[in-house]
Amino acid sequence: MDATALWQRYQDWLYYHDSLGLYLDISRMGFDNDFVASLSPKFDQAFKAMDALEKGAIANPDENRMVGHYWLRDPDLAPTQDLKQEIVETLEKIETFTAKIHQGEIKPPNAAQFTDILSIGIGGSALGPEFVAEALAPDHPVLNIHFIDNTDPRGIDRVLAKIGDRLKSTIVLVISKSGGTPEPRNGMIEVRNAFSAQNLNFAQQAVAVTGVGSKLDQQAHAEGWLTTFPMADWVGGRTSELSAVGLLPAALQGIEIREMLAGGKAMDIATRKPEVKTNPAALLALAWYYAGNGKGEKDMVVLPYKDSLLLFSRYLQQLVMESLGKEKDLDGNIVYQGIAVYGNKGSTDQHAYVQQLRDGVPNFFATFIEVLQDRSLPSIEVEPGVTSGDYLSGFLLGTRQALYENHRDSITITVPEVNPEIVGALIALYERAVGLYASLVNINAYHQPGVEAGKKAAAEVLELQHKIIQVLQDAGQALSLETLAEKAGVPDQIEAIYKILRHLATNQRGVLLVGNPAKPASLMASIHW
Repeated sequence: MDATALWQRYQDWLYYHDSLGLYLDISRMGFDNDFVASLSPKFDQAFKAMDALEKGAIANPDENRMVGHYWLRDPDLAPTQDLKQEIVETLEKIETFTAKIHQGEIKPPNAAQFTDILSIGIGGSALGPEFVAEALAPDHPVLNIHFIDNTDPRGIDRVLAKIGDRLKSTIVLVISKSGGTPEPRNGMIEVRNAFSAQNLNFAQQAVAVTGVGSKLDQQAHAEGWLTTFPMADWVGGRTSELSAVGLLPAALQGIEIREMLAGGKAMDIATRKPEVKTNPAALLALAWYYAGNGKGEKDMVVLPYKDSLLLFSRYLQQLVMESLGKEKDLDGNIVYQGIAVYGNKGSTDQHAYVQQLRDGVPNFFATFIEVLQDRSLPSIEVEPGVTSGDYLSGFLLGTRQALYENHRDSITITVPEVNPEIVGALIALYERAVGLYASLVNINAYHQPGVEAGKKAAAEVLELQHKIIQVLQDAGQALSLETLAEKAGVPDQIEAIYKILRHLATNQRGVLLVGNPAKPASLMASIHW
């Protein structure tokens, strides 16, 4: 395609959102008009399914629940008055509580005011708040935020060491819908222990964001925590950033949450249009379908050319991969759907993996995120007539062109700046795109049976750990791994038993392993206190 034709194609497929100042360019994807026409029936169905979803249709049959994250930014769309009231009251409660924290009306027992936030969560209860904090937190936030988003003991220690003596002025957010998810539960227990070590009262500085009536909700009320905020069962973890899960930590940092919601609402209106060329989420879904032949055959490489958007790819990993990574379609057929997502930031990508993107295996499509505003103040020139921001823009445009010249597809999203409204809009854009694409490939985007299978397998490993410890205690002598497996009644689990014992022995947990580490079958295990 010559330059004139390419310029015309750019104009033909350019989407622009006037109030947001957001551009979406899919002209560097290689589809033609016939391809677009062939998907028209699928899009008709997708638009109808999305309309039903917003009106309260059951979209997660595994849990018999609605999917209503769209109502969070426009409560008037909620299918019942009770749901609308719940959304409105939760937002007002967040704002009232945050104001009292900032003004010192609510303060810790041993300090004049709260200075830090410690947010404990996993999955969507961490990835969204982390992304928003990195993107939007002021240079000098009202409260500094820290995250425990794993059950890694050393990781927890590092976070607590960073907080140090300020633990006495730290508000702790425990975010877990059920209260039984191991990672946030473990984090809460670890943090409670740290409070005890400093003679602090954990409950007087703790807030729960959880399901009404959950184990965590009951615990928070019984122990007299500062307050609780609801996690609705109709909001999934990966679409929860614009609920209390994300709005509370954002507000505490001083981020304008009403602007985030306004951006989400503006994008929702745009992506509700039942016509592909005027709907940016449909354009994304179209491009994804084309890139991977409707089968996820190519990875999505997310390249935001702005430091503050570094975590956007991690956020999208969960949103896209947990939603679309499915073994079966809605008809029960084995389809193995999904789109793999990874990313970095520009121009770091120039010195990381652009070499492979340009010349290596063409198993991807790129998504560039361009931010027009370099900084809030004027830039100096790093060489005559050129600023650092000019270089960043040049690297983006140059990389896009280099990929196109070697037949590598790309999408470009351009925003005027990174602010709460734009971040809310980006979240809403991708939430809708995922839902539409799922309809195109006939899968359920709103359940996650694979995640539940992983949790079950982990629980079985811990059950096995208890069993083999009991066998060793009853034996009163060293046992080979094979004998231990037989006595535990799991002769096919020798490798798992070996790895459990190796971990316990390394951490001085009362297990002694004697033998040649290079030959695991030679090891003898015993209890050693």
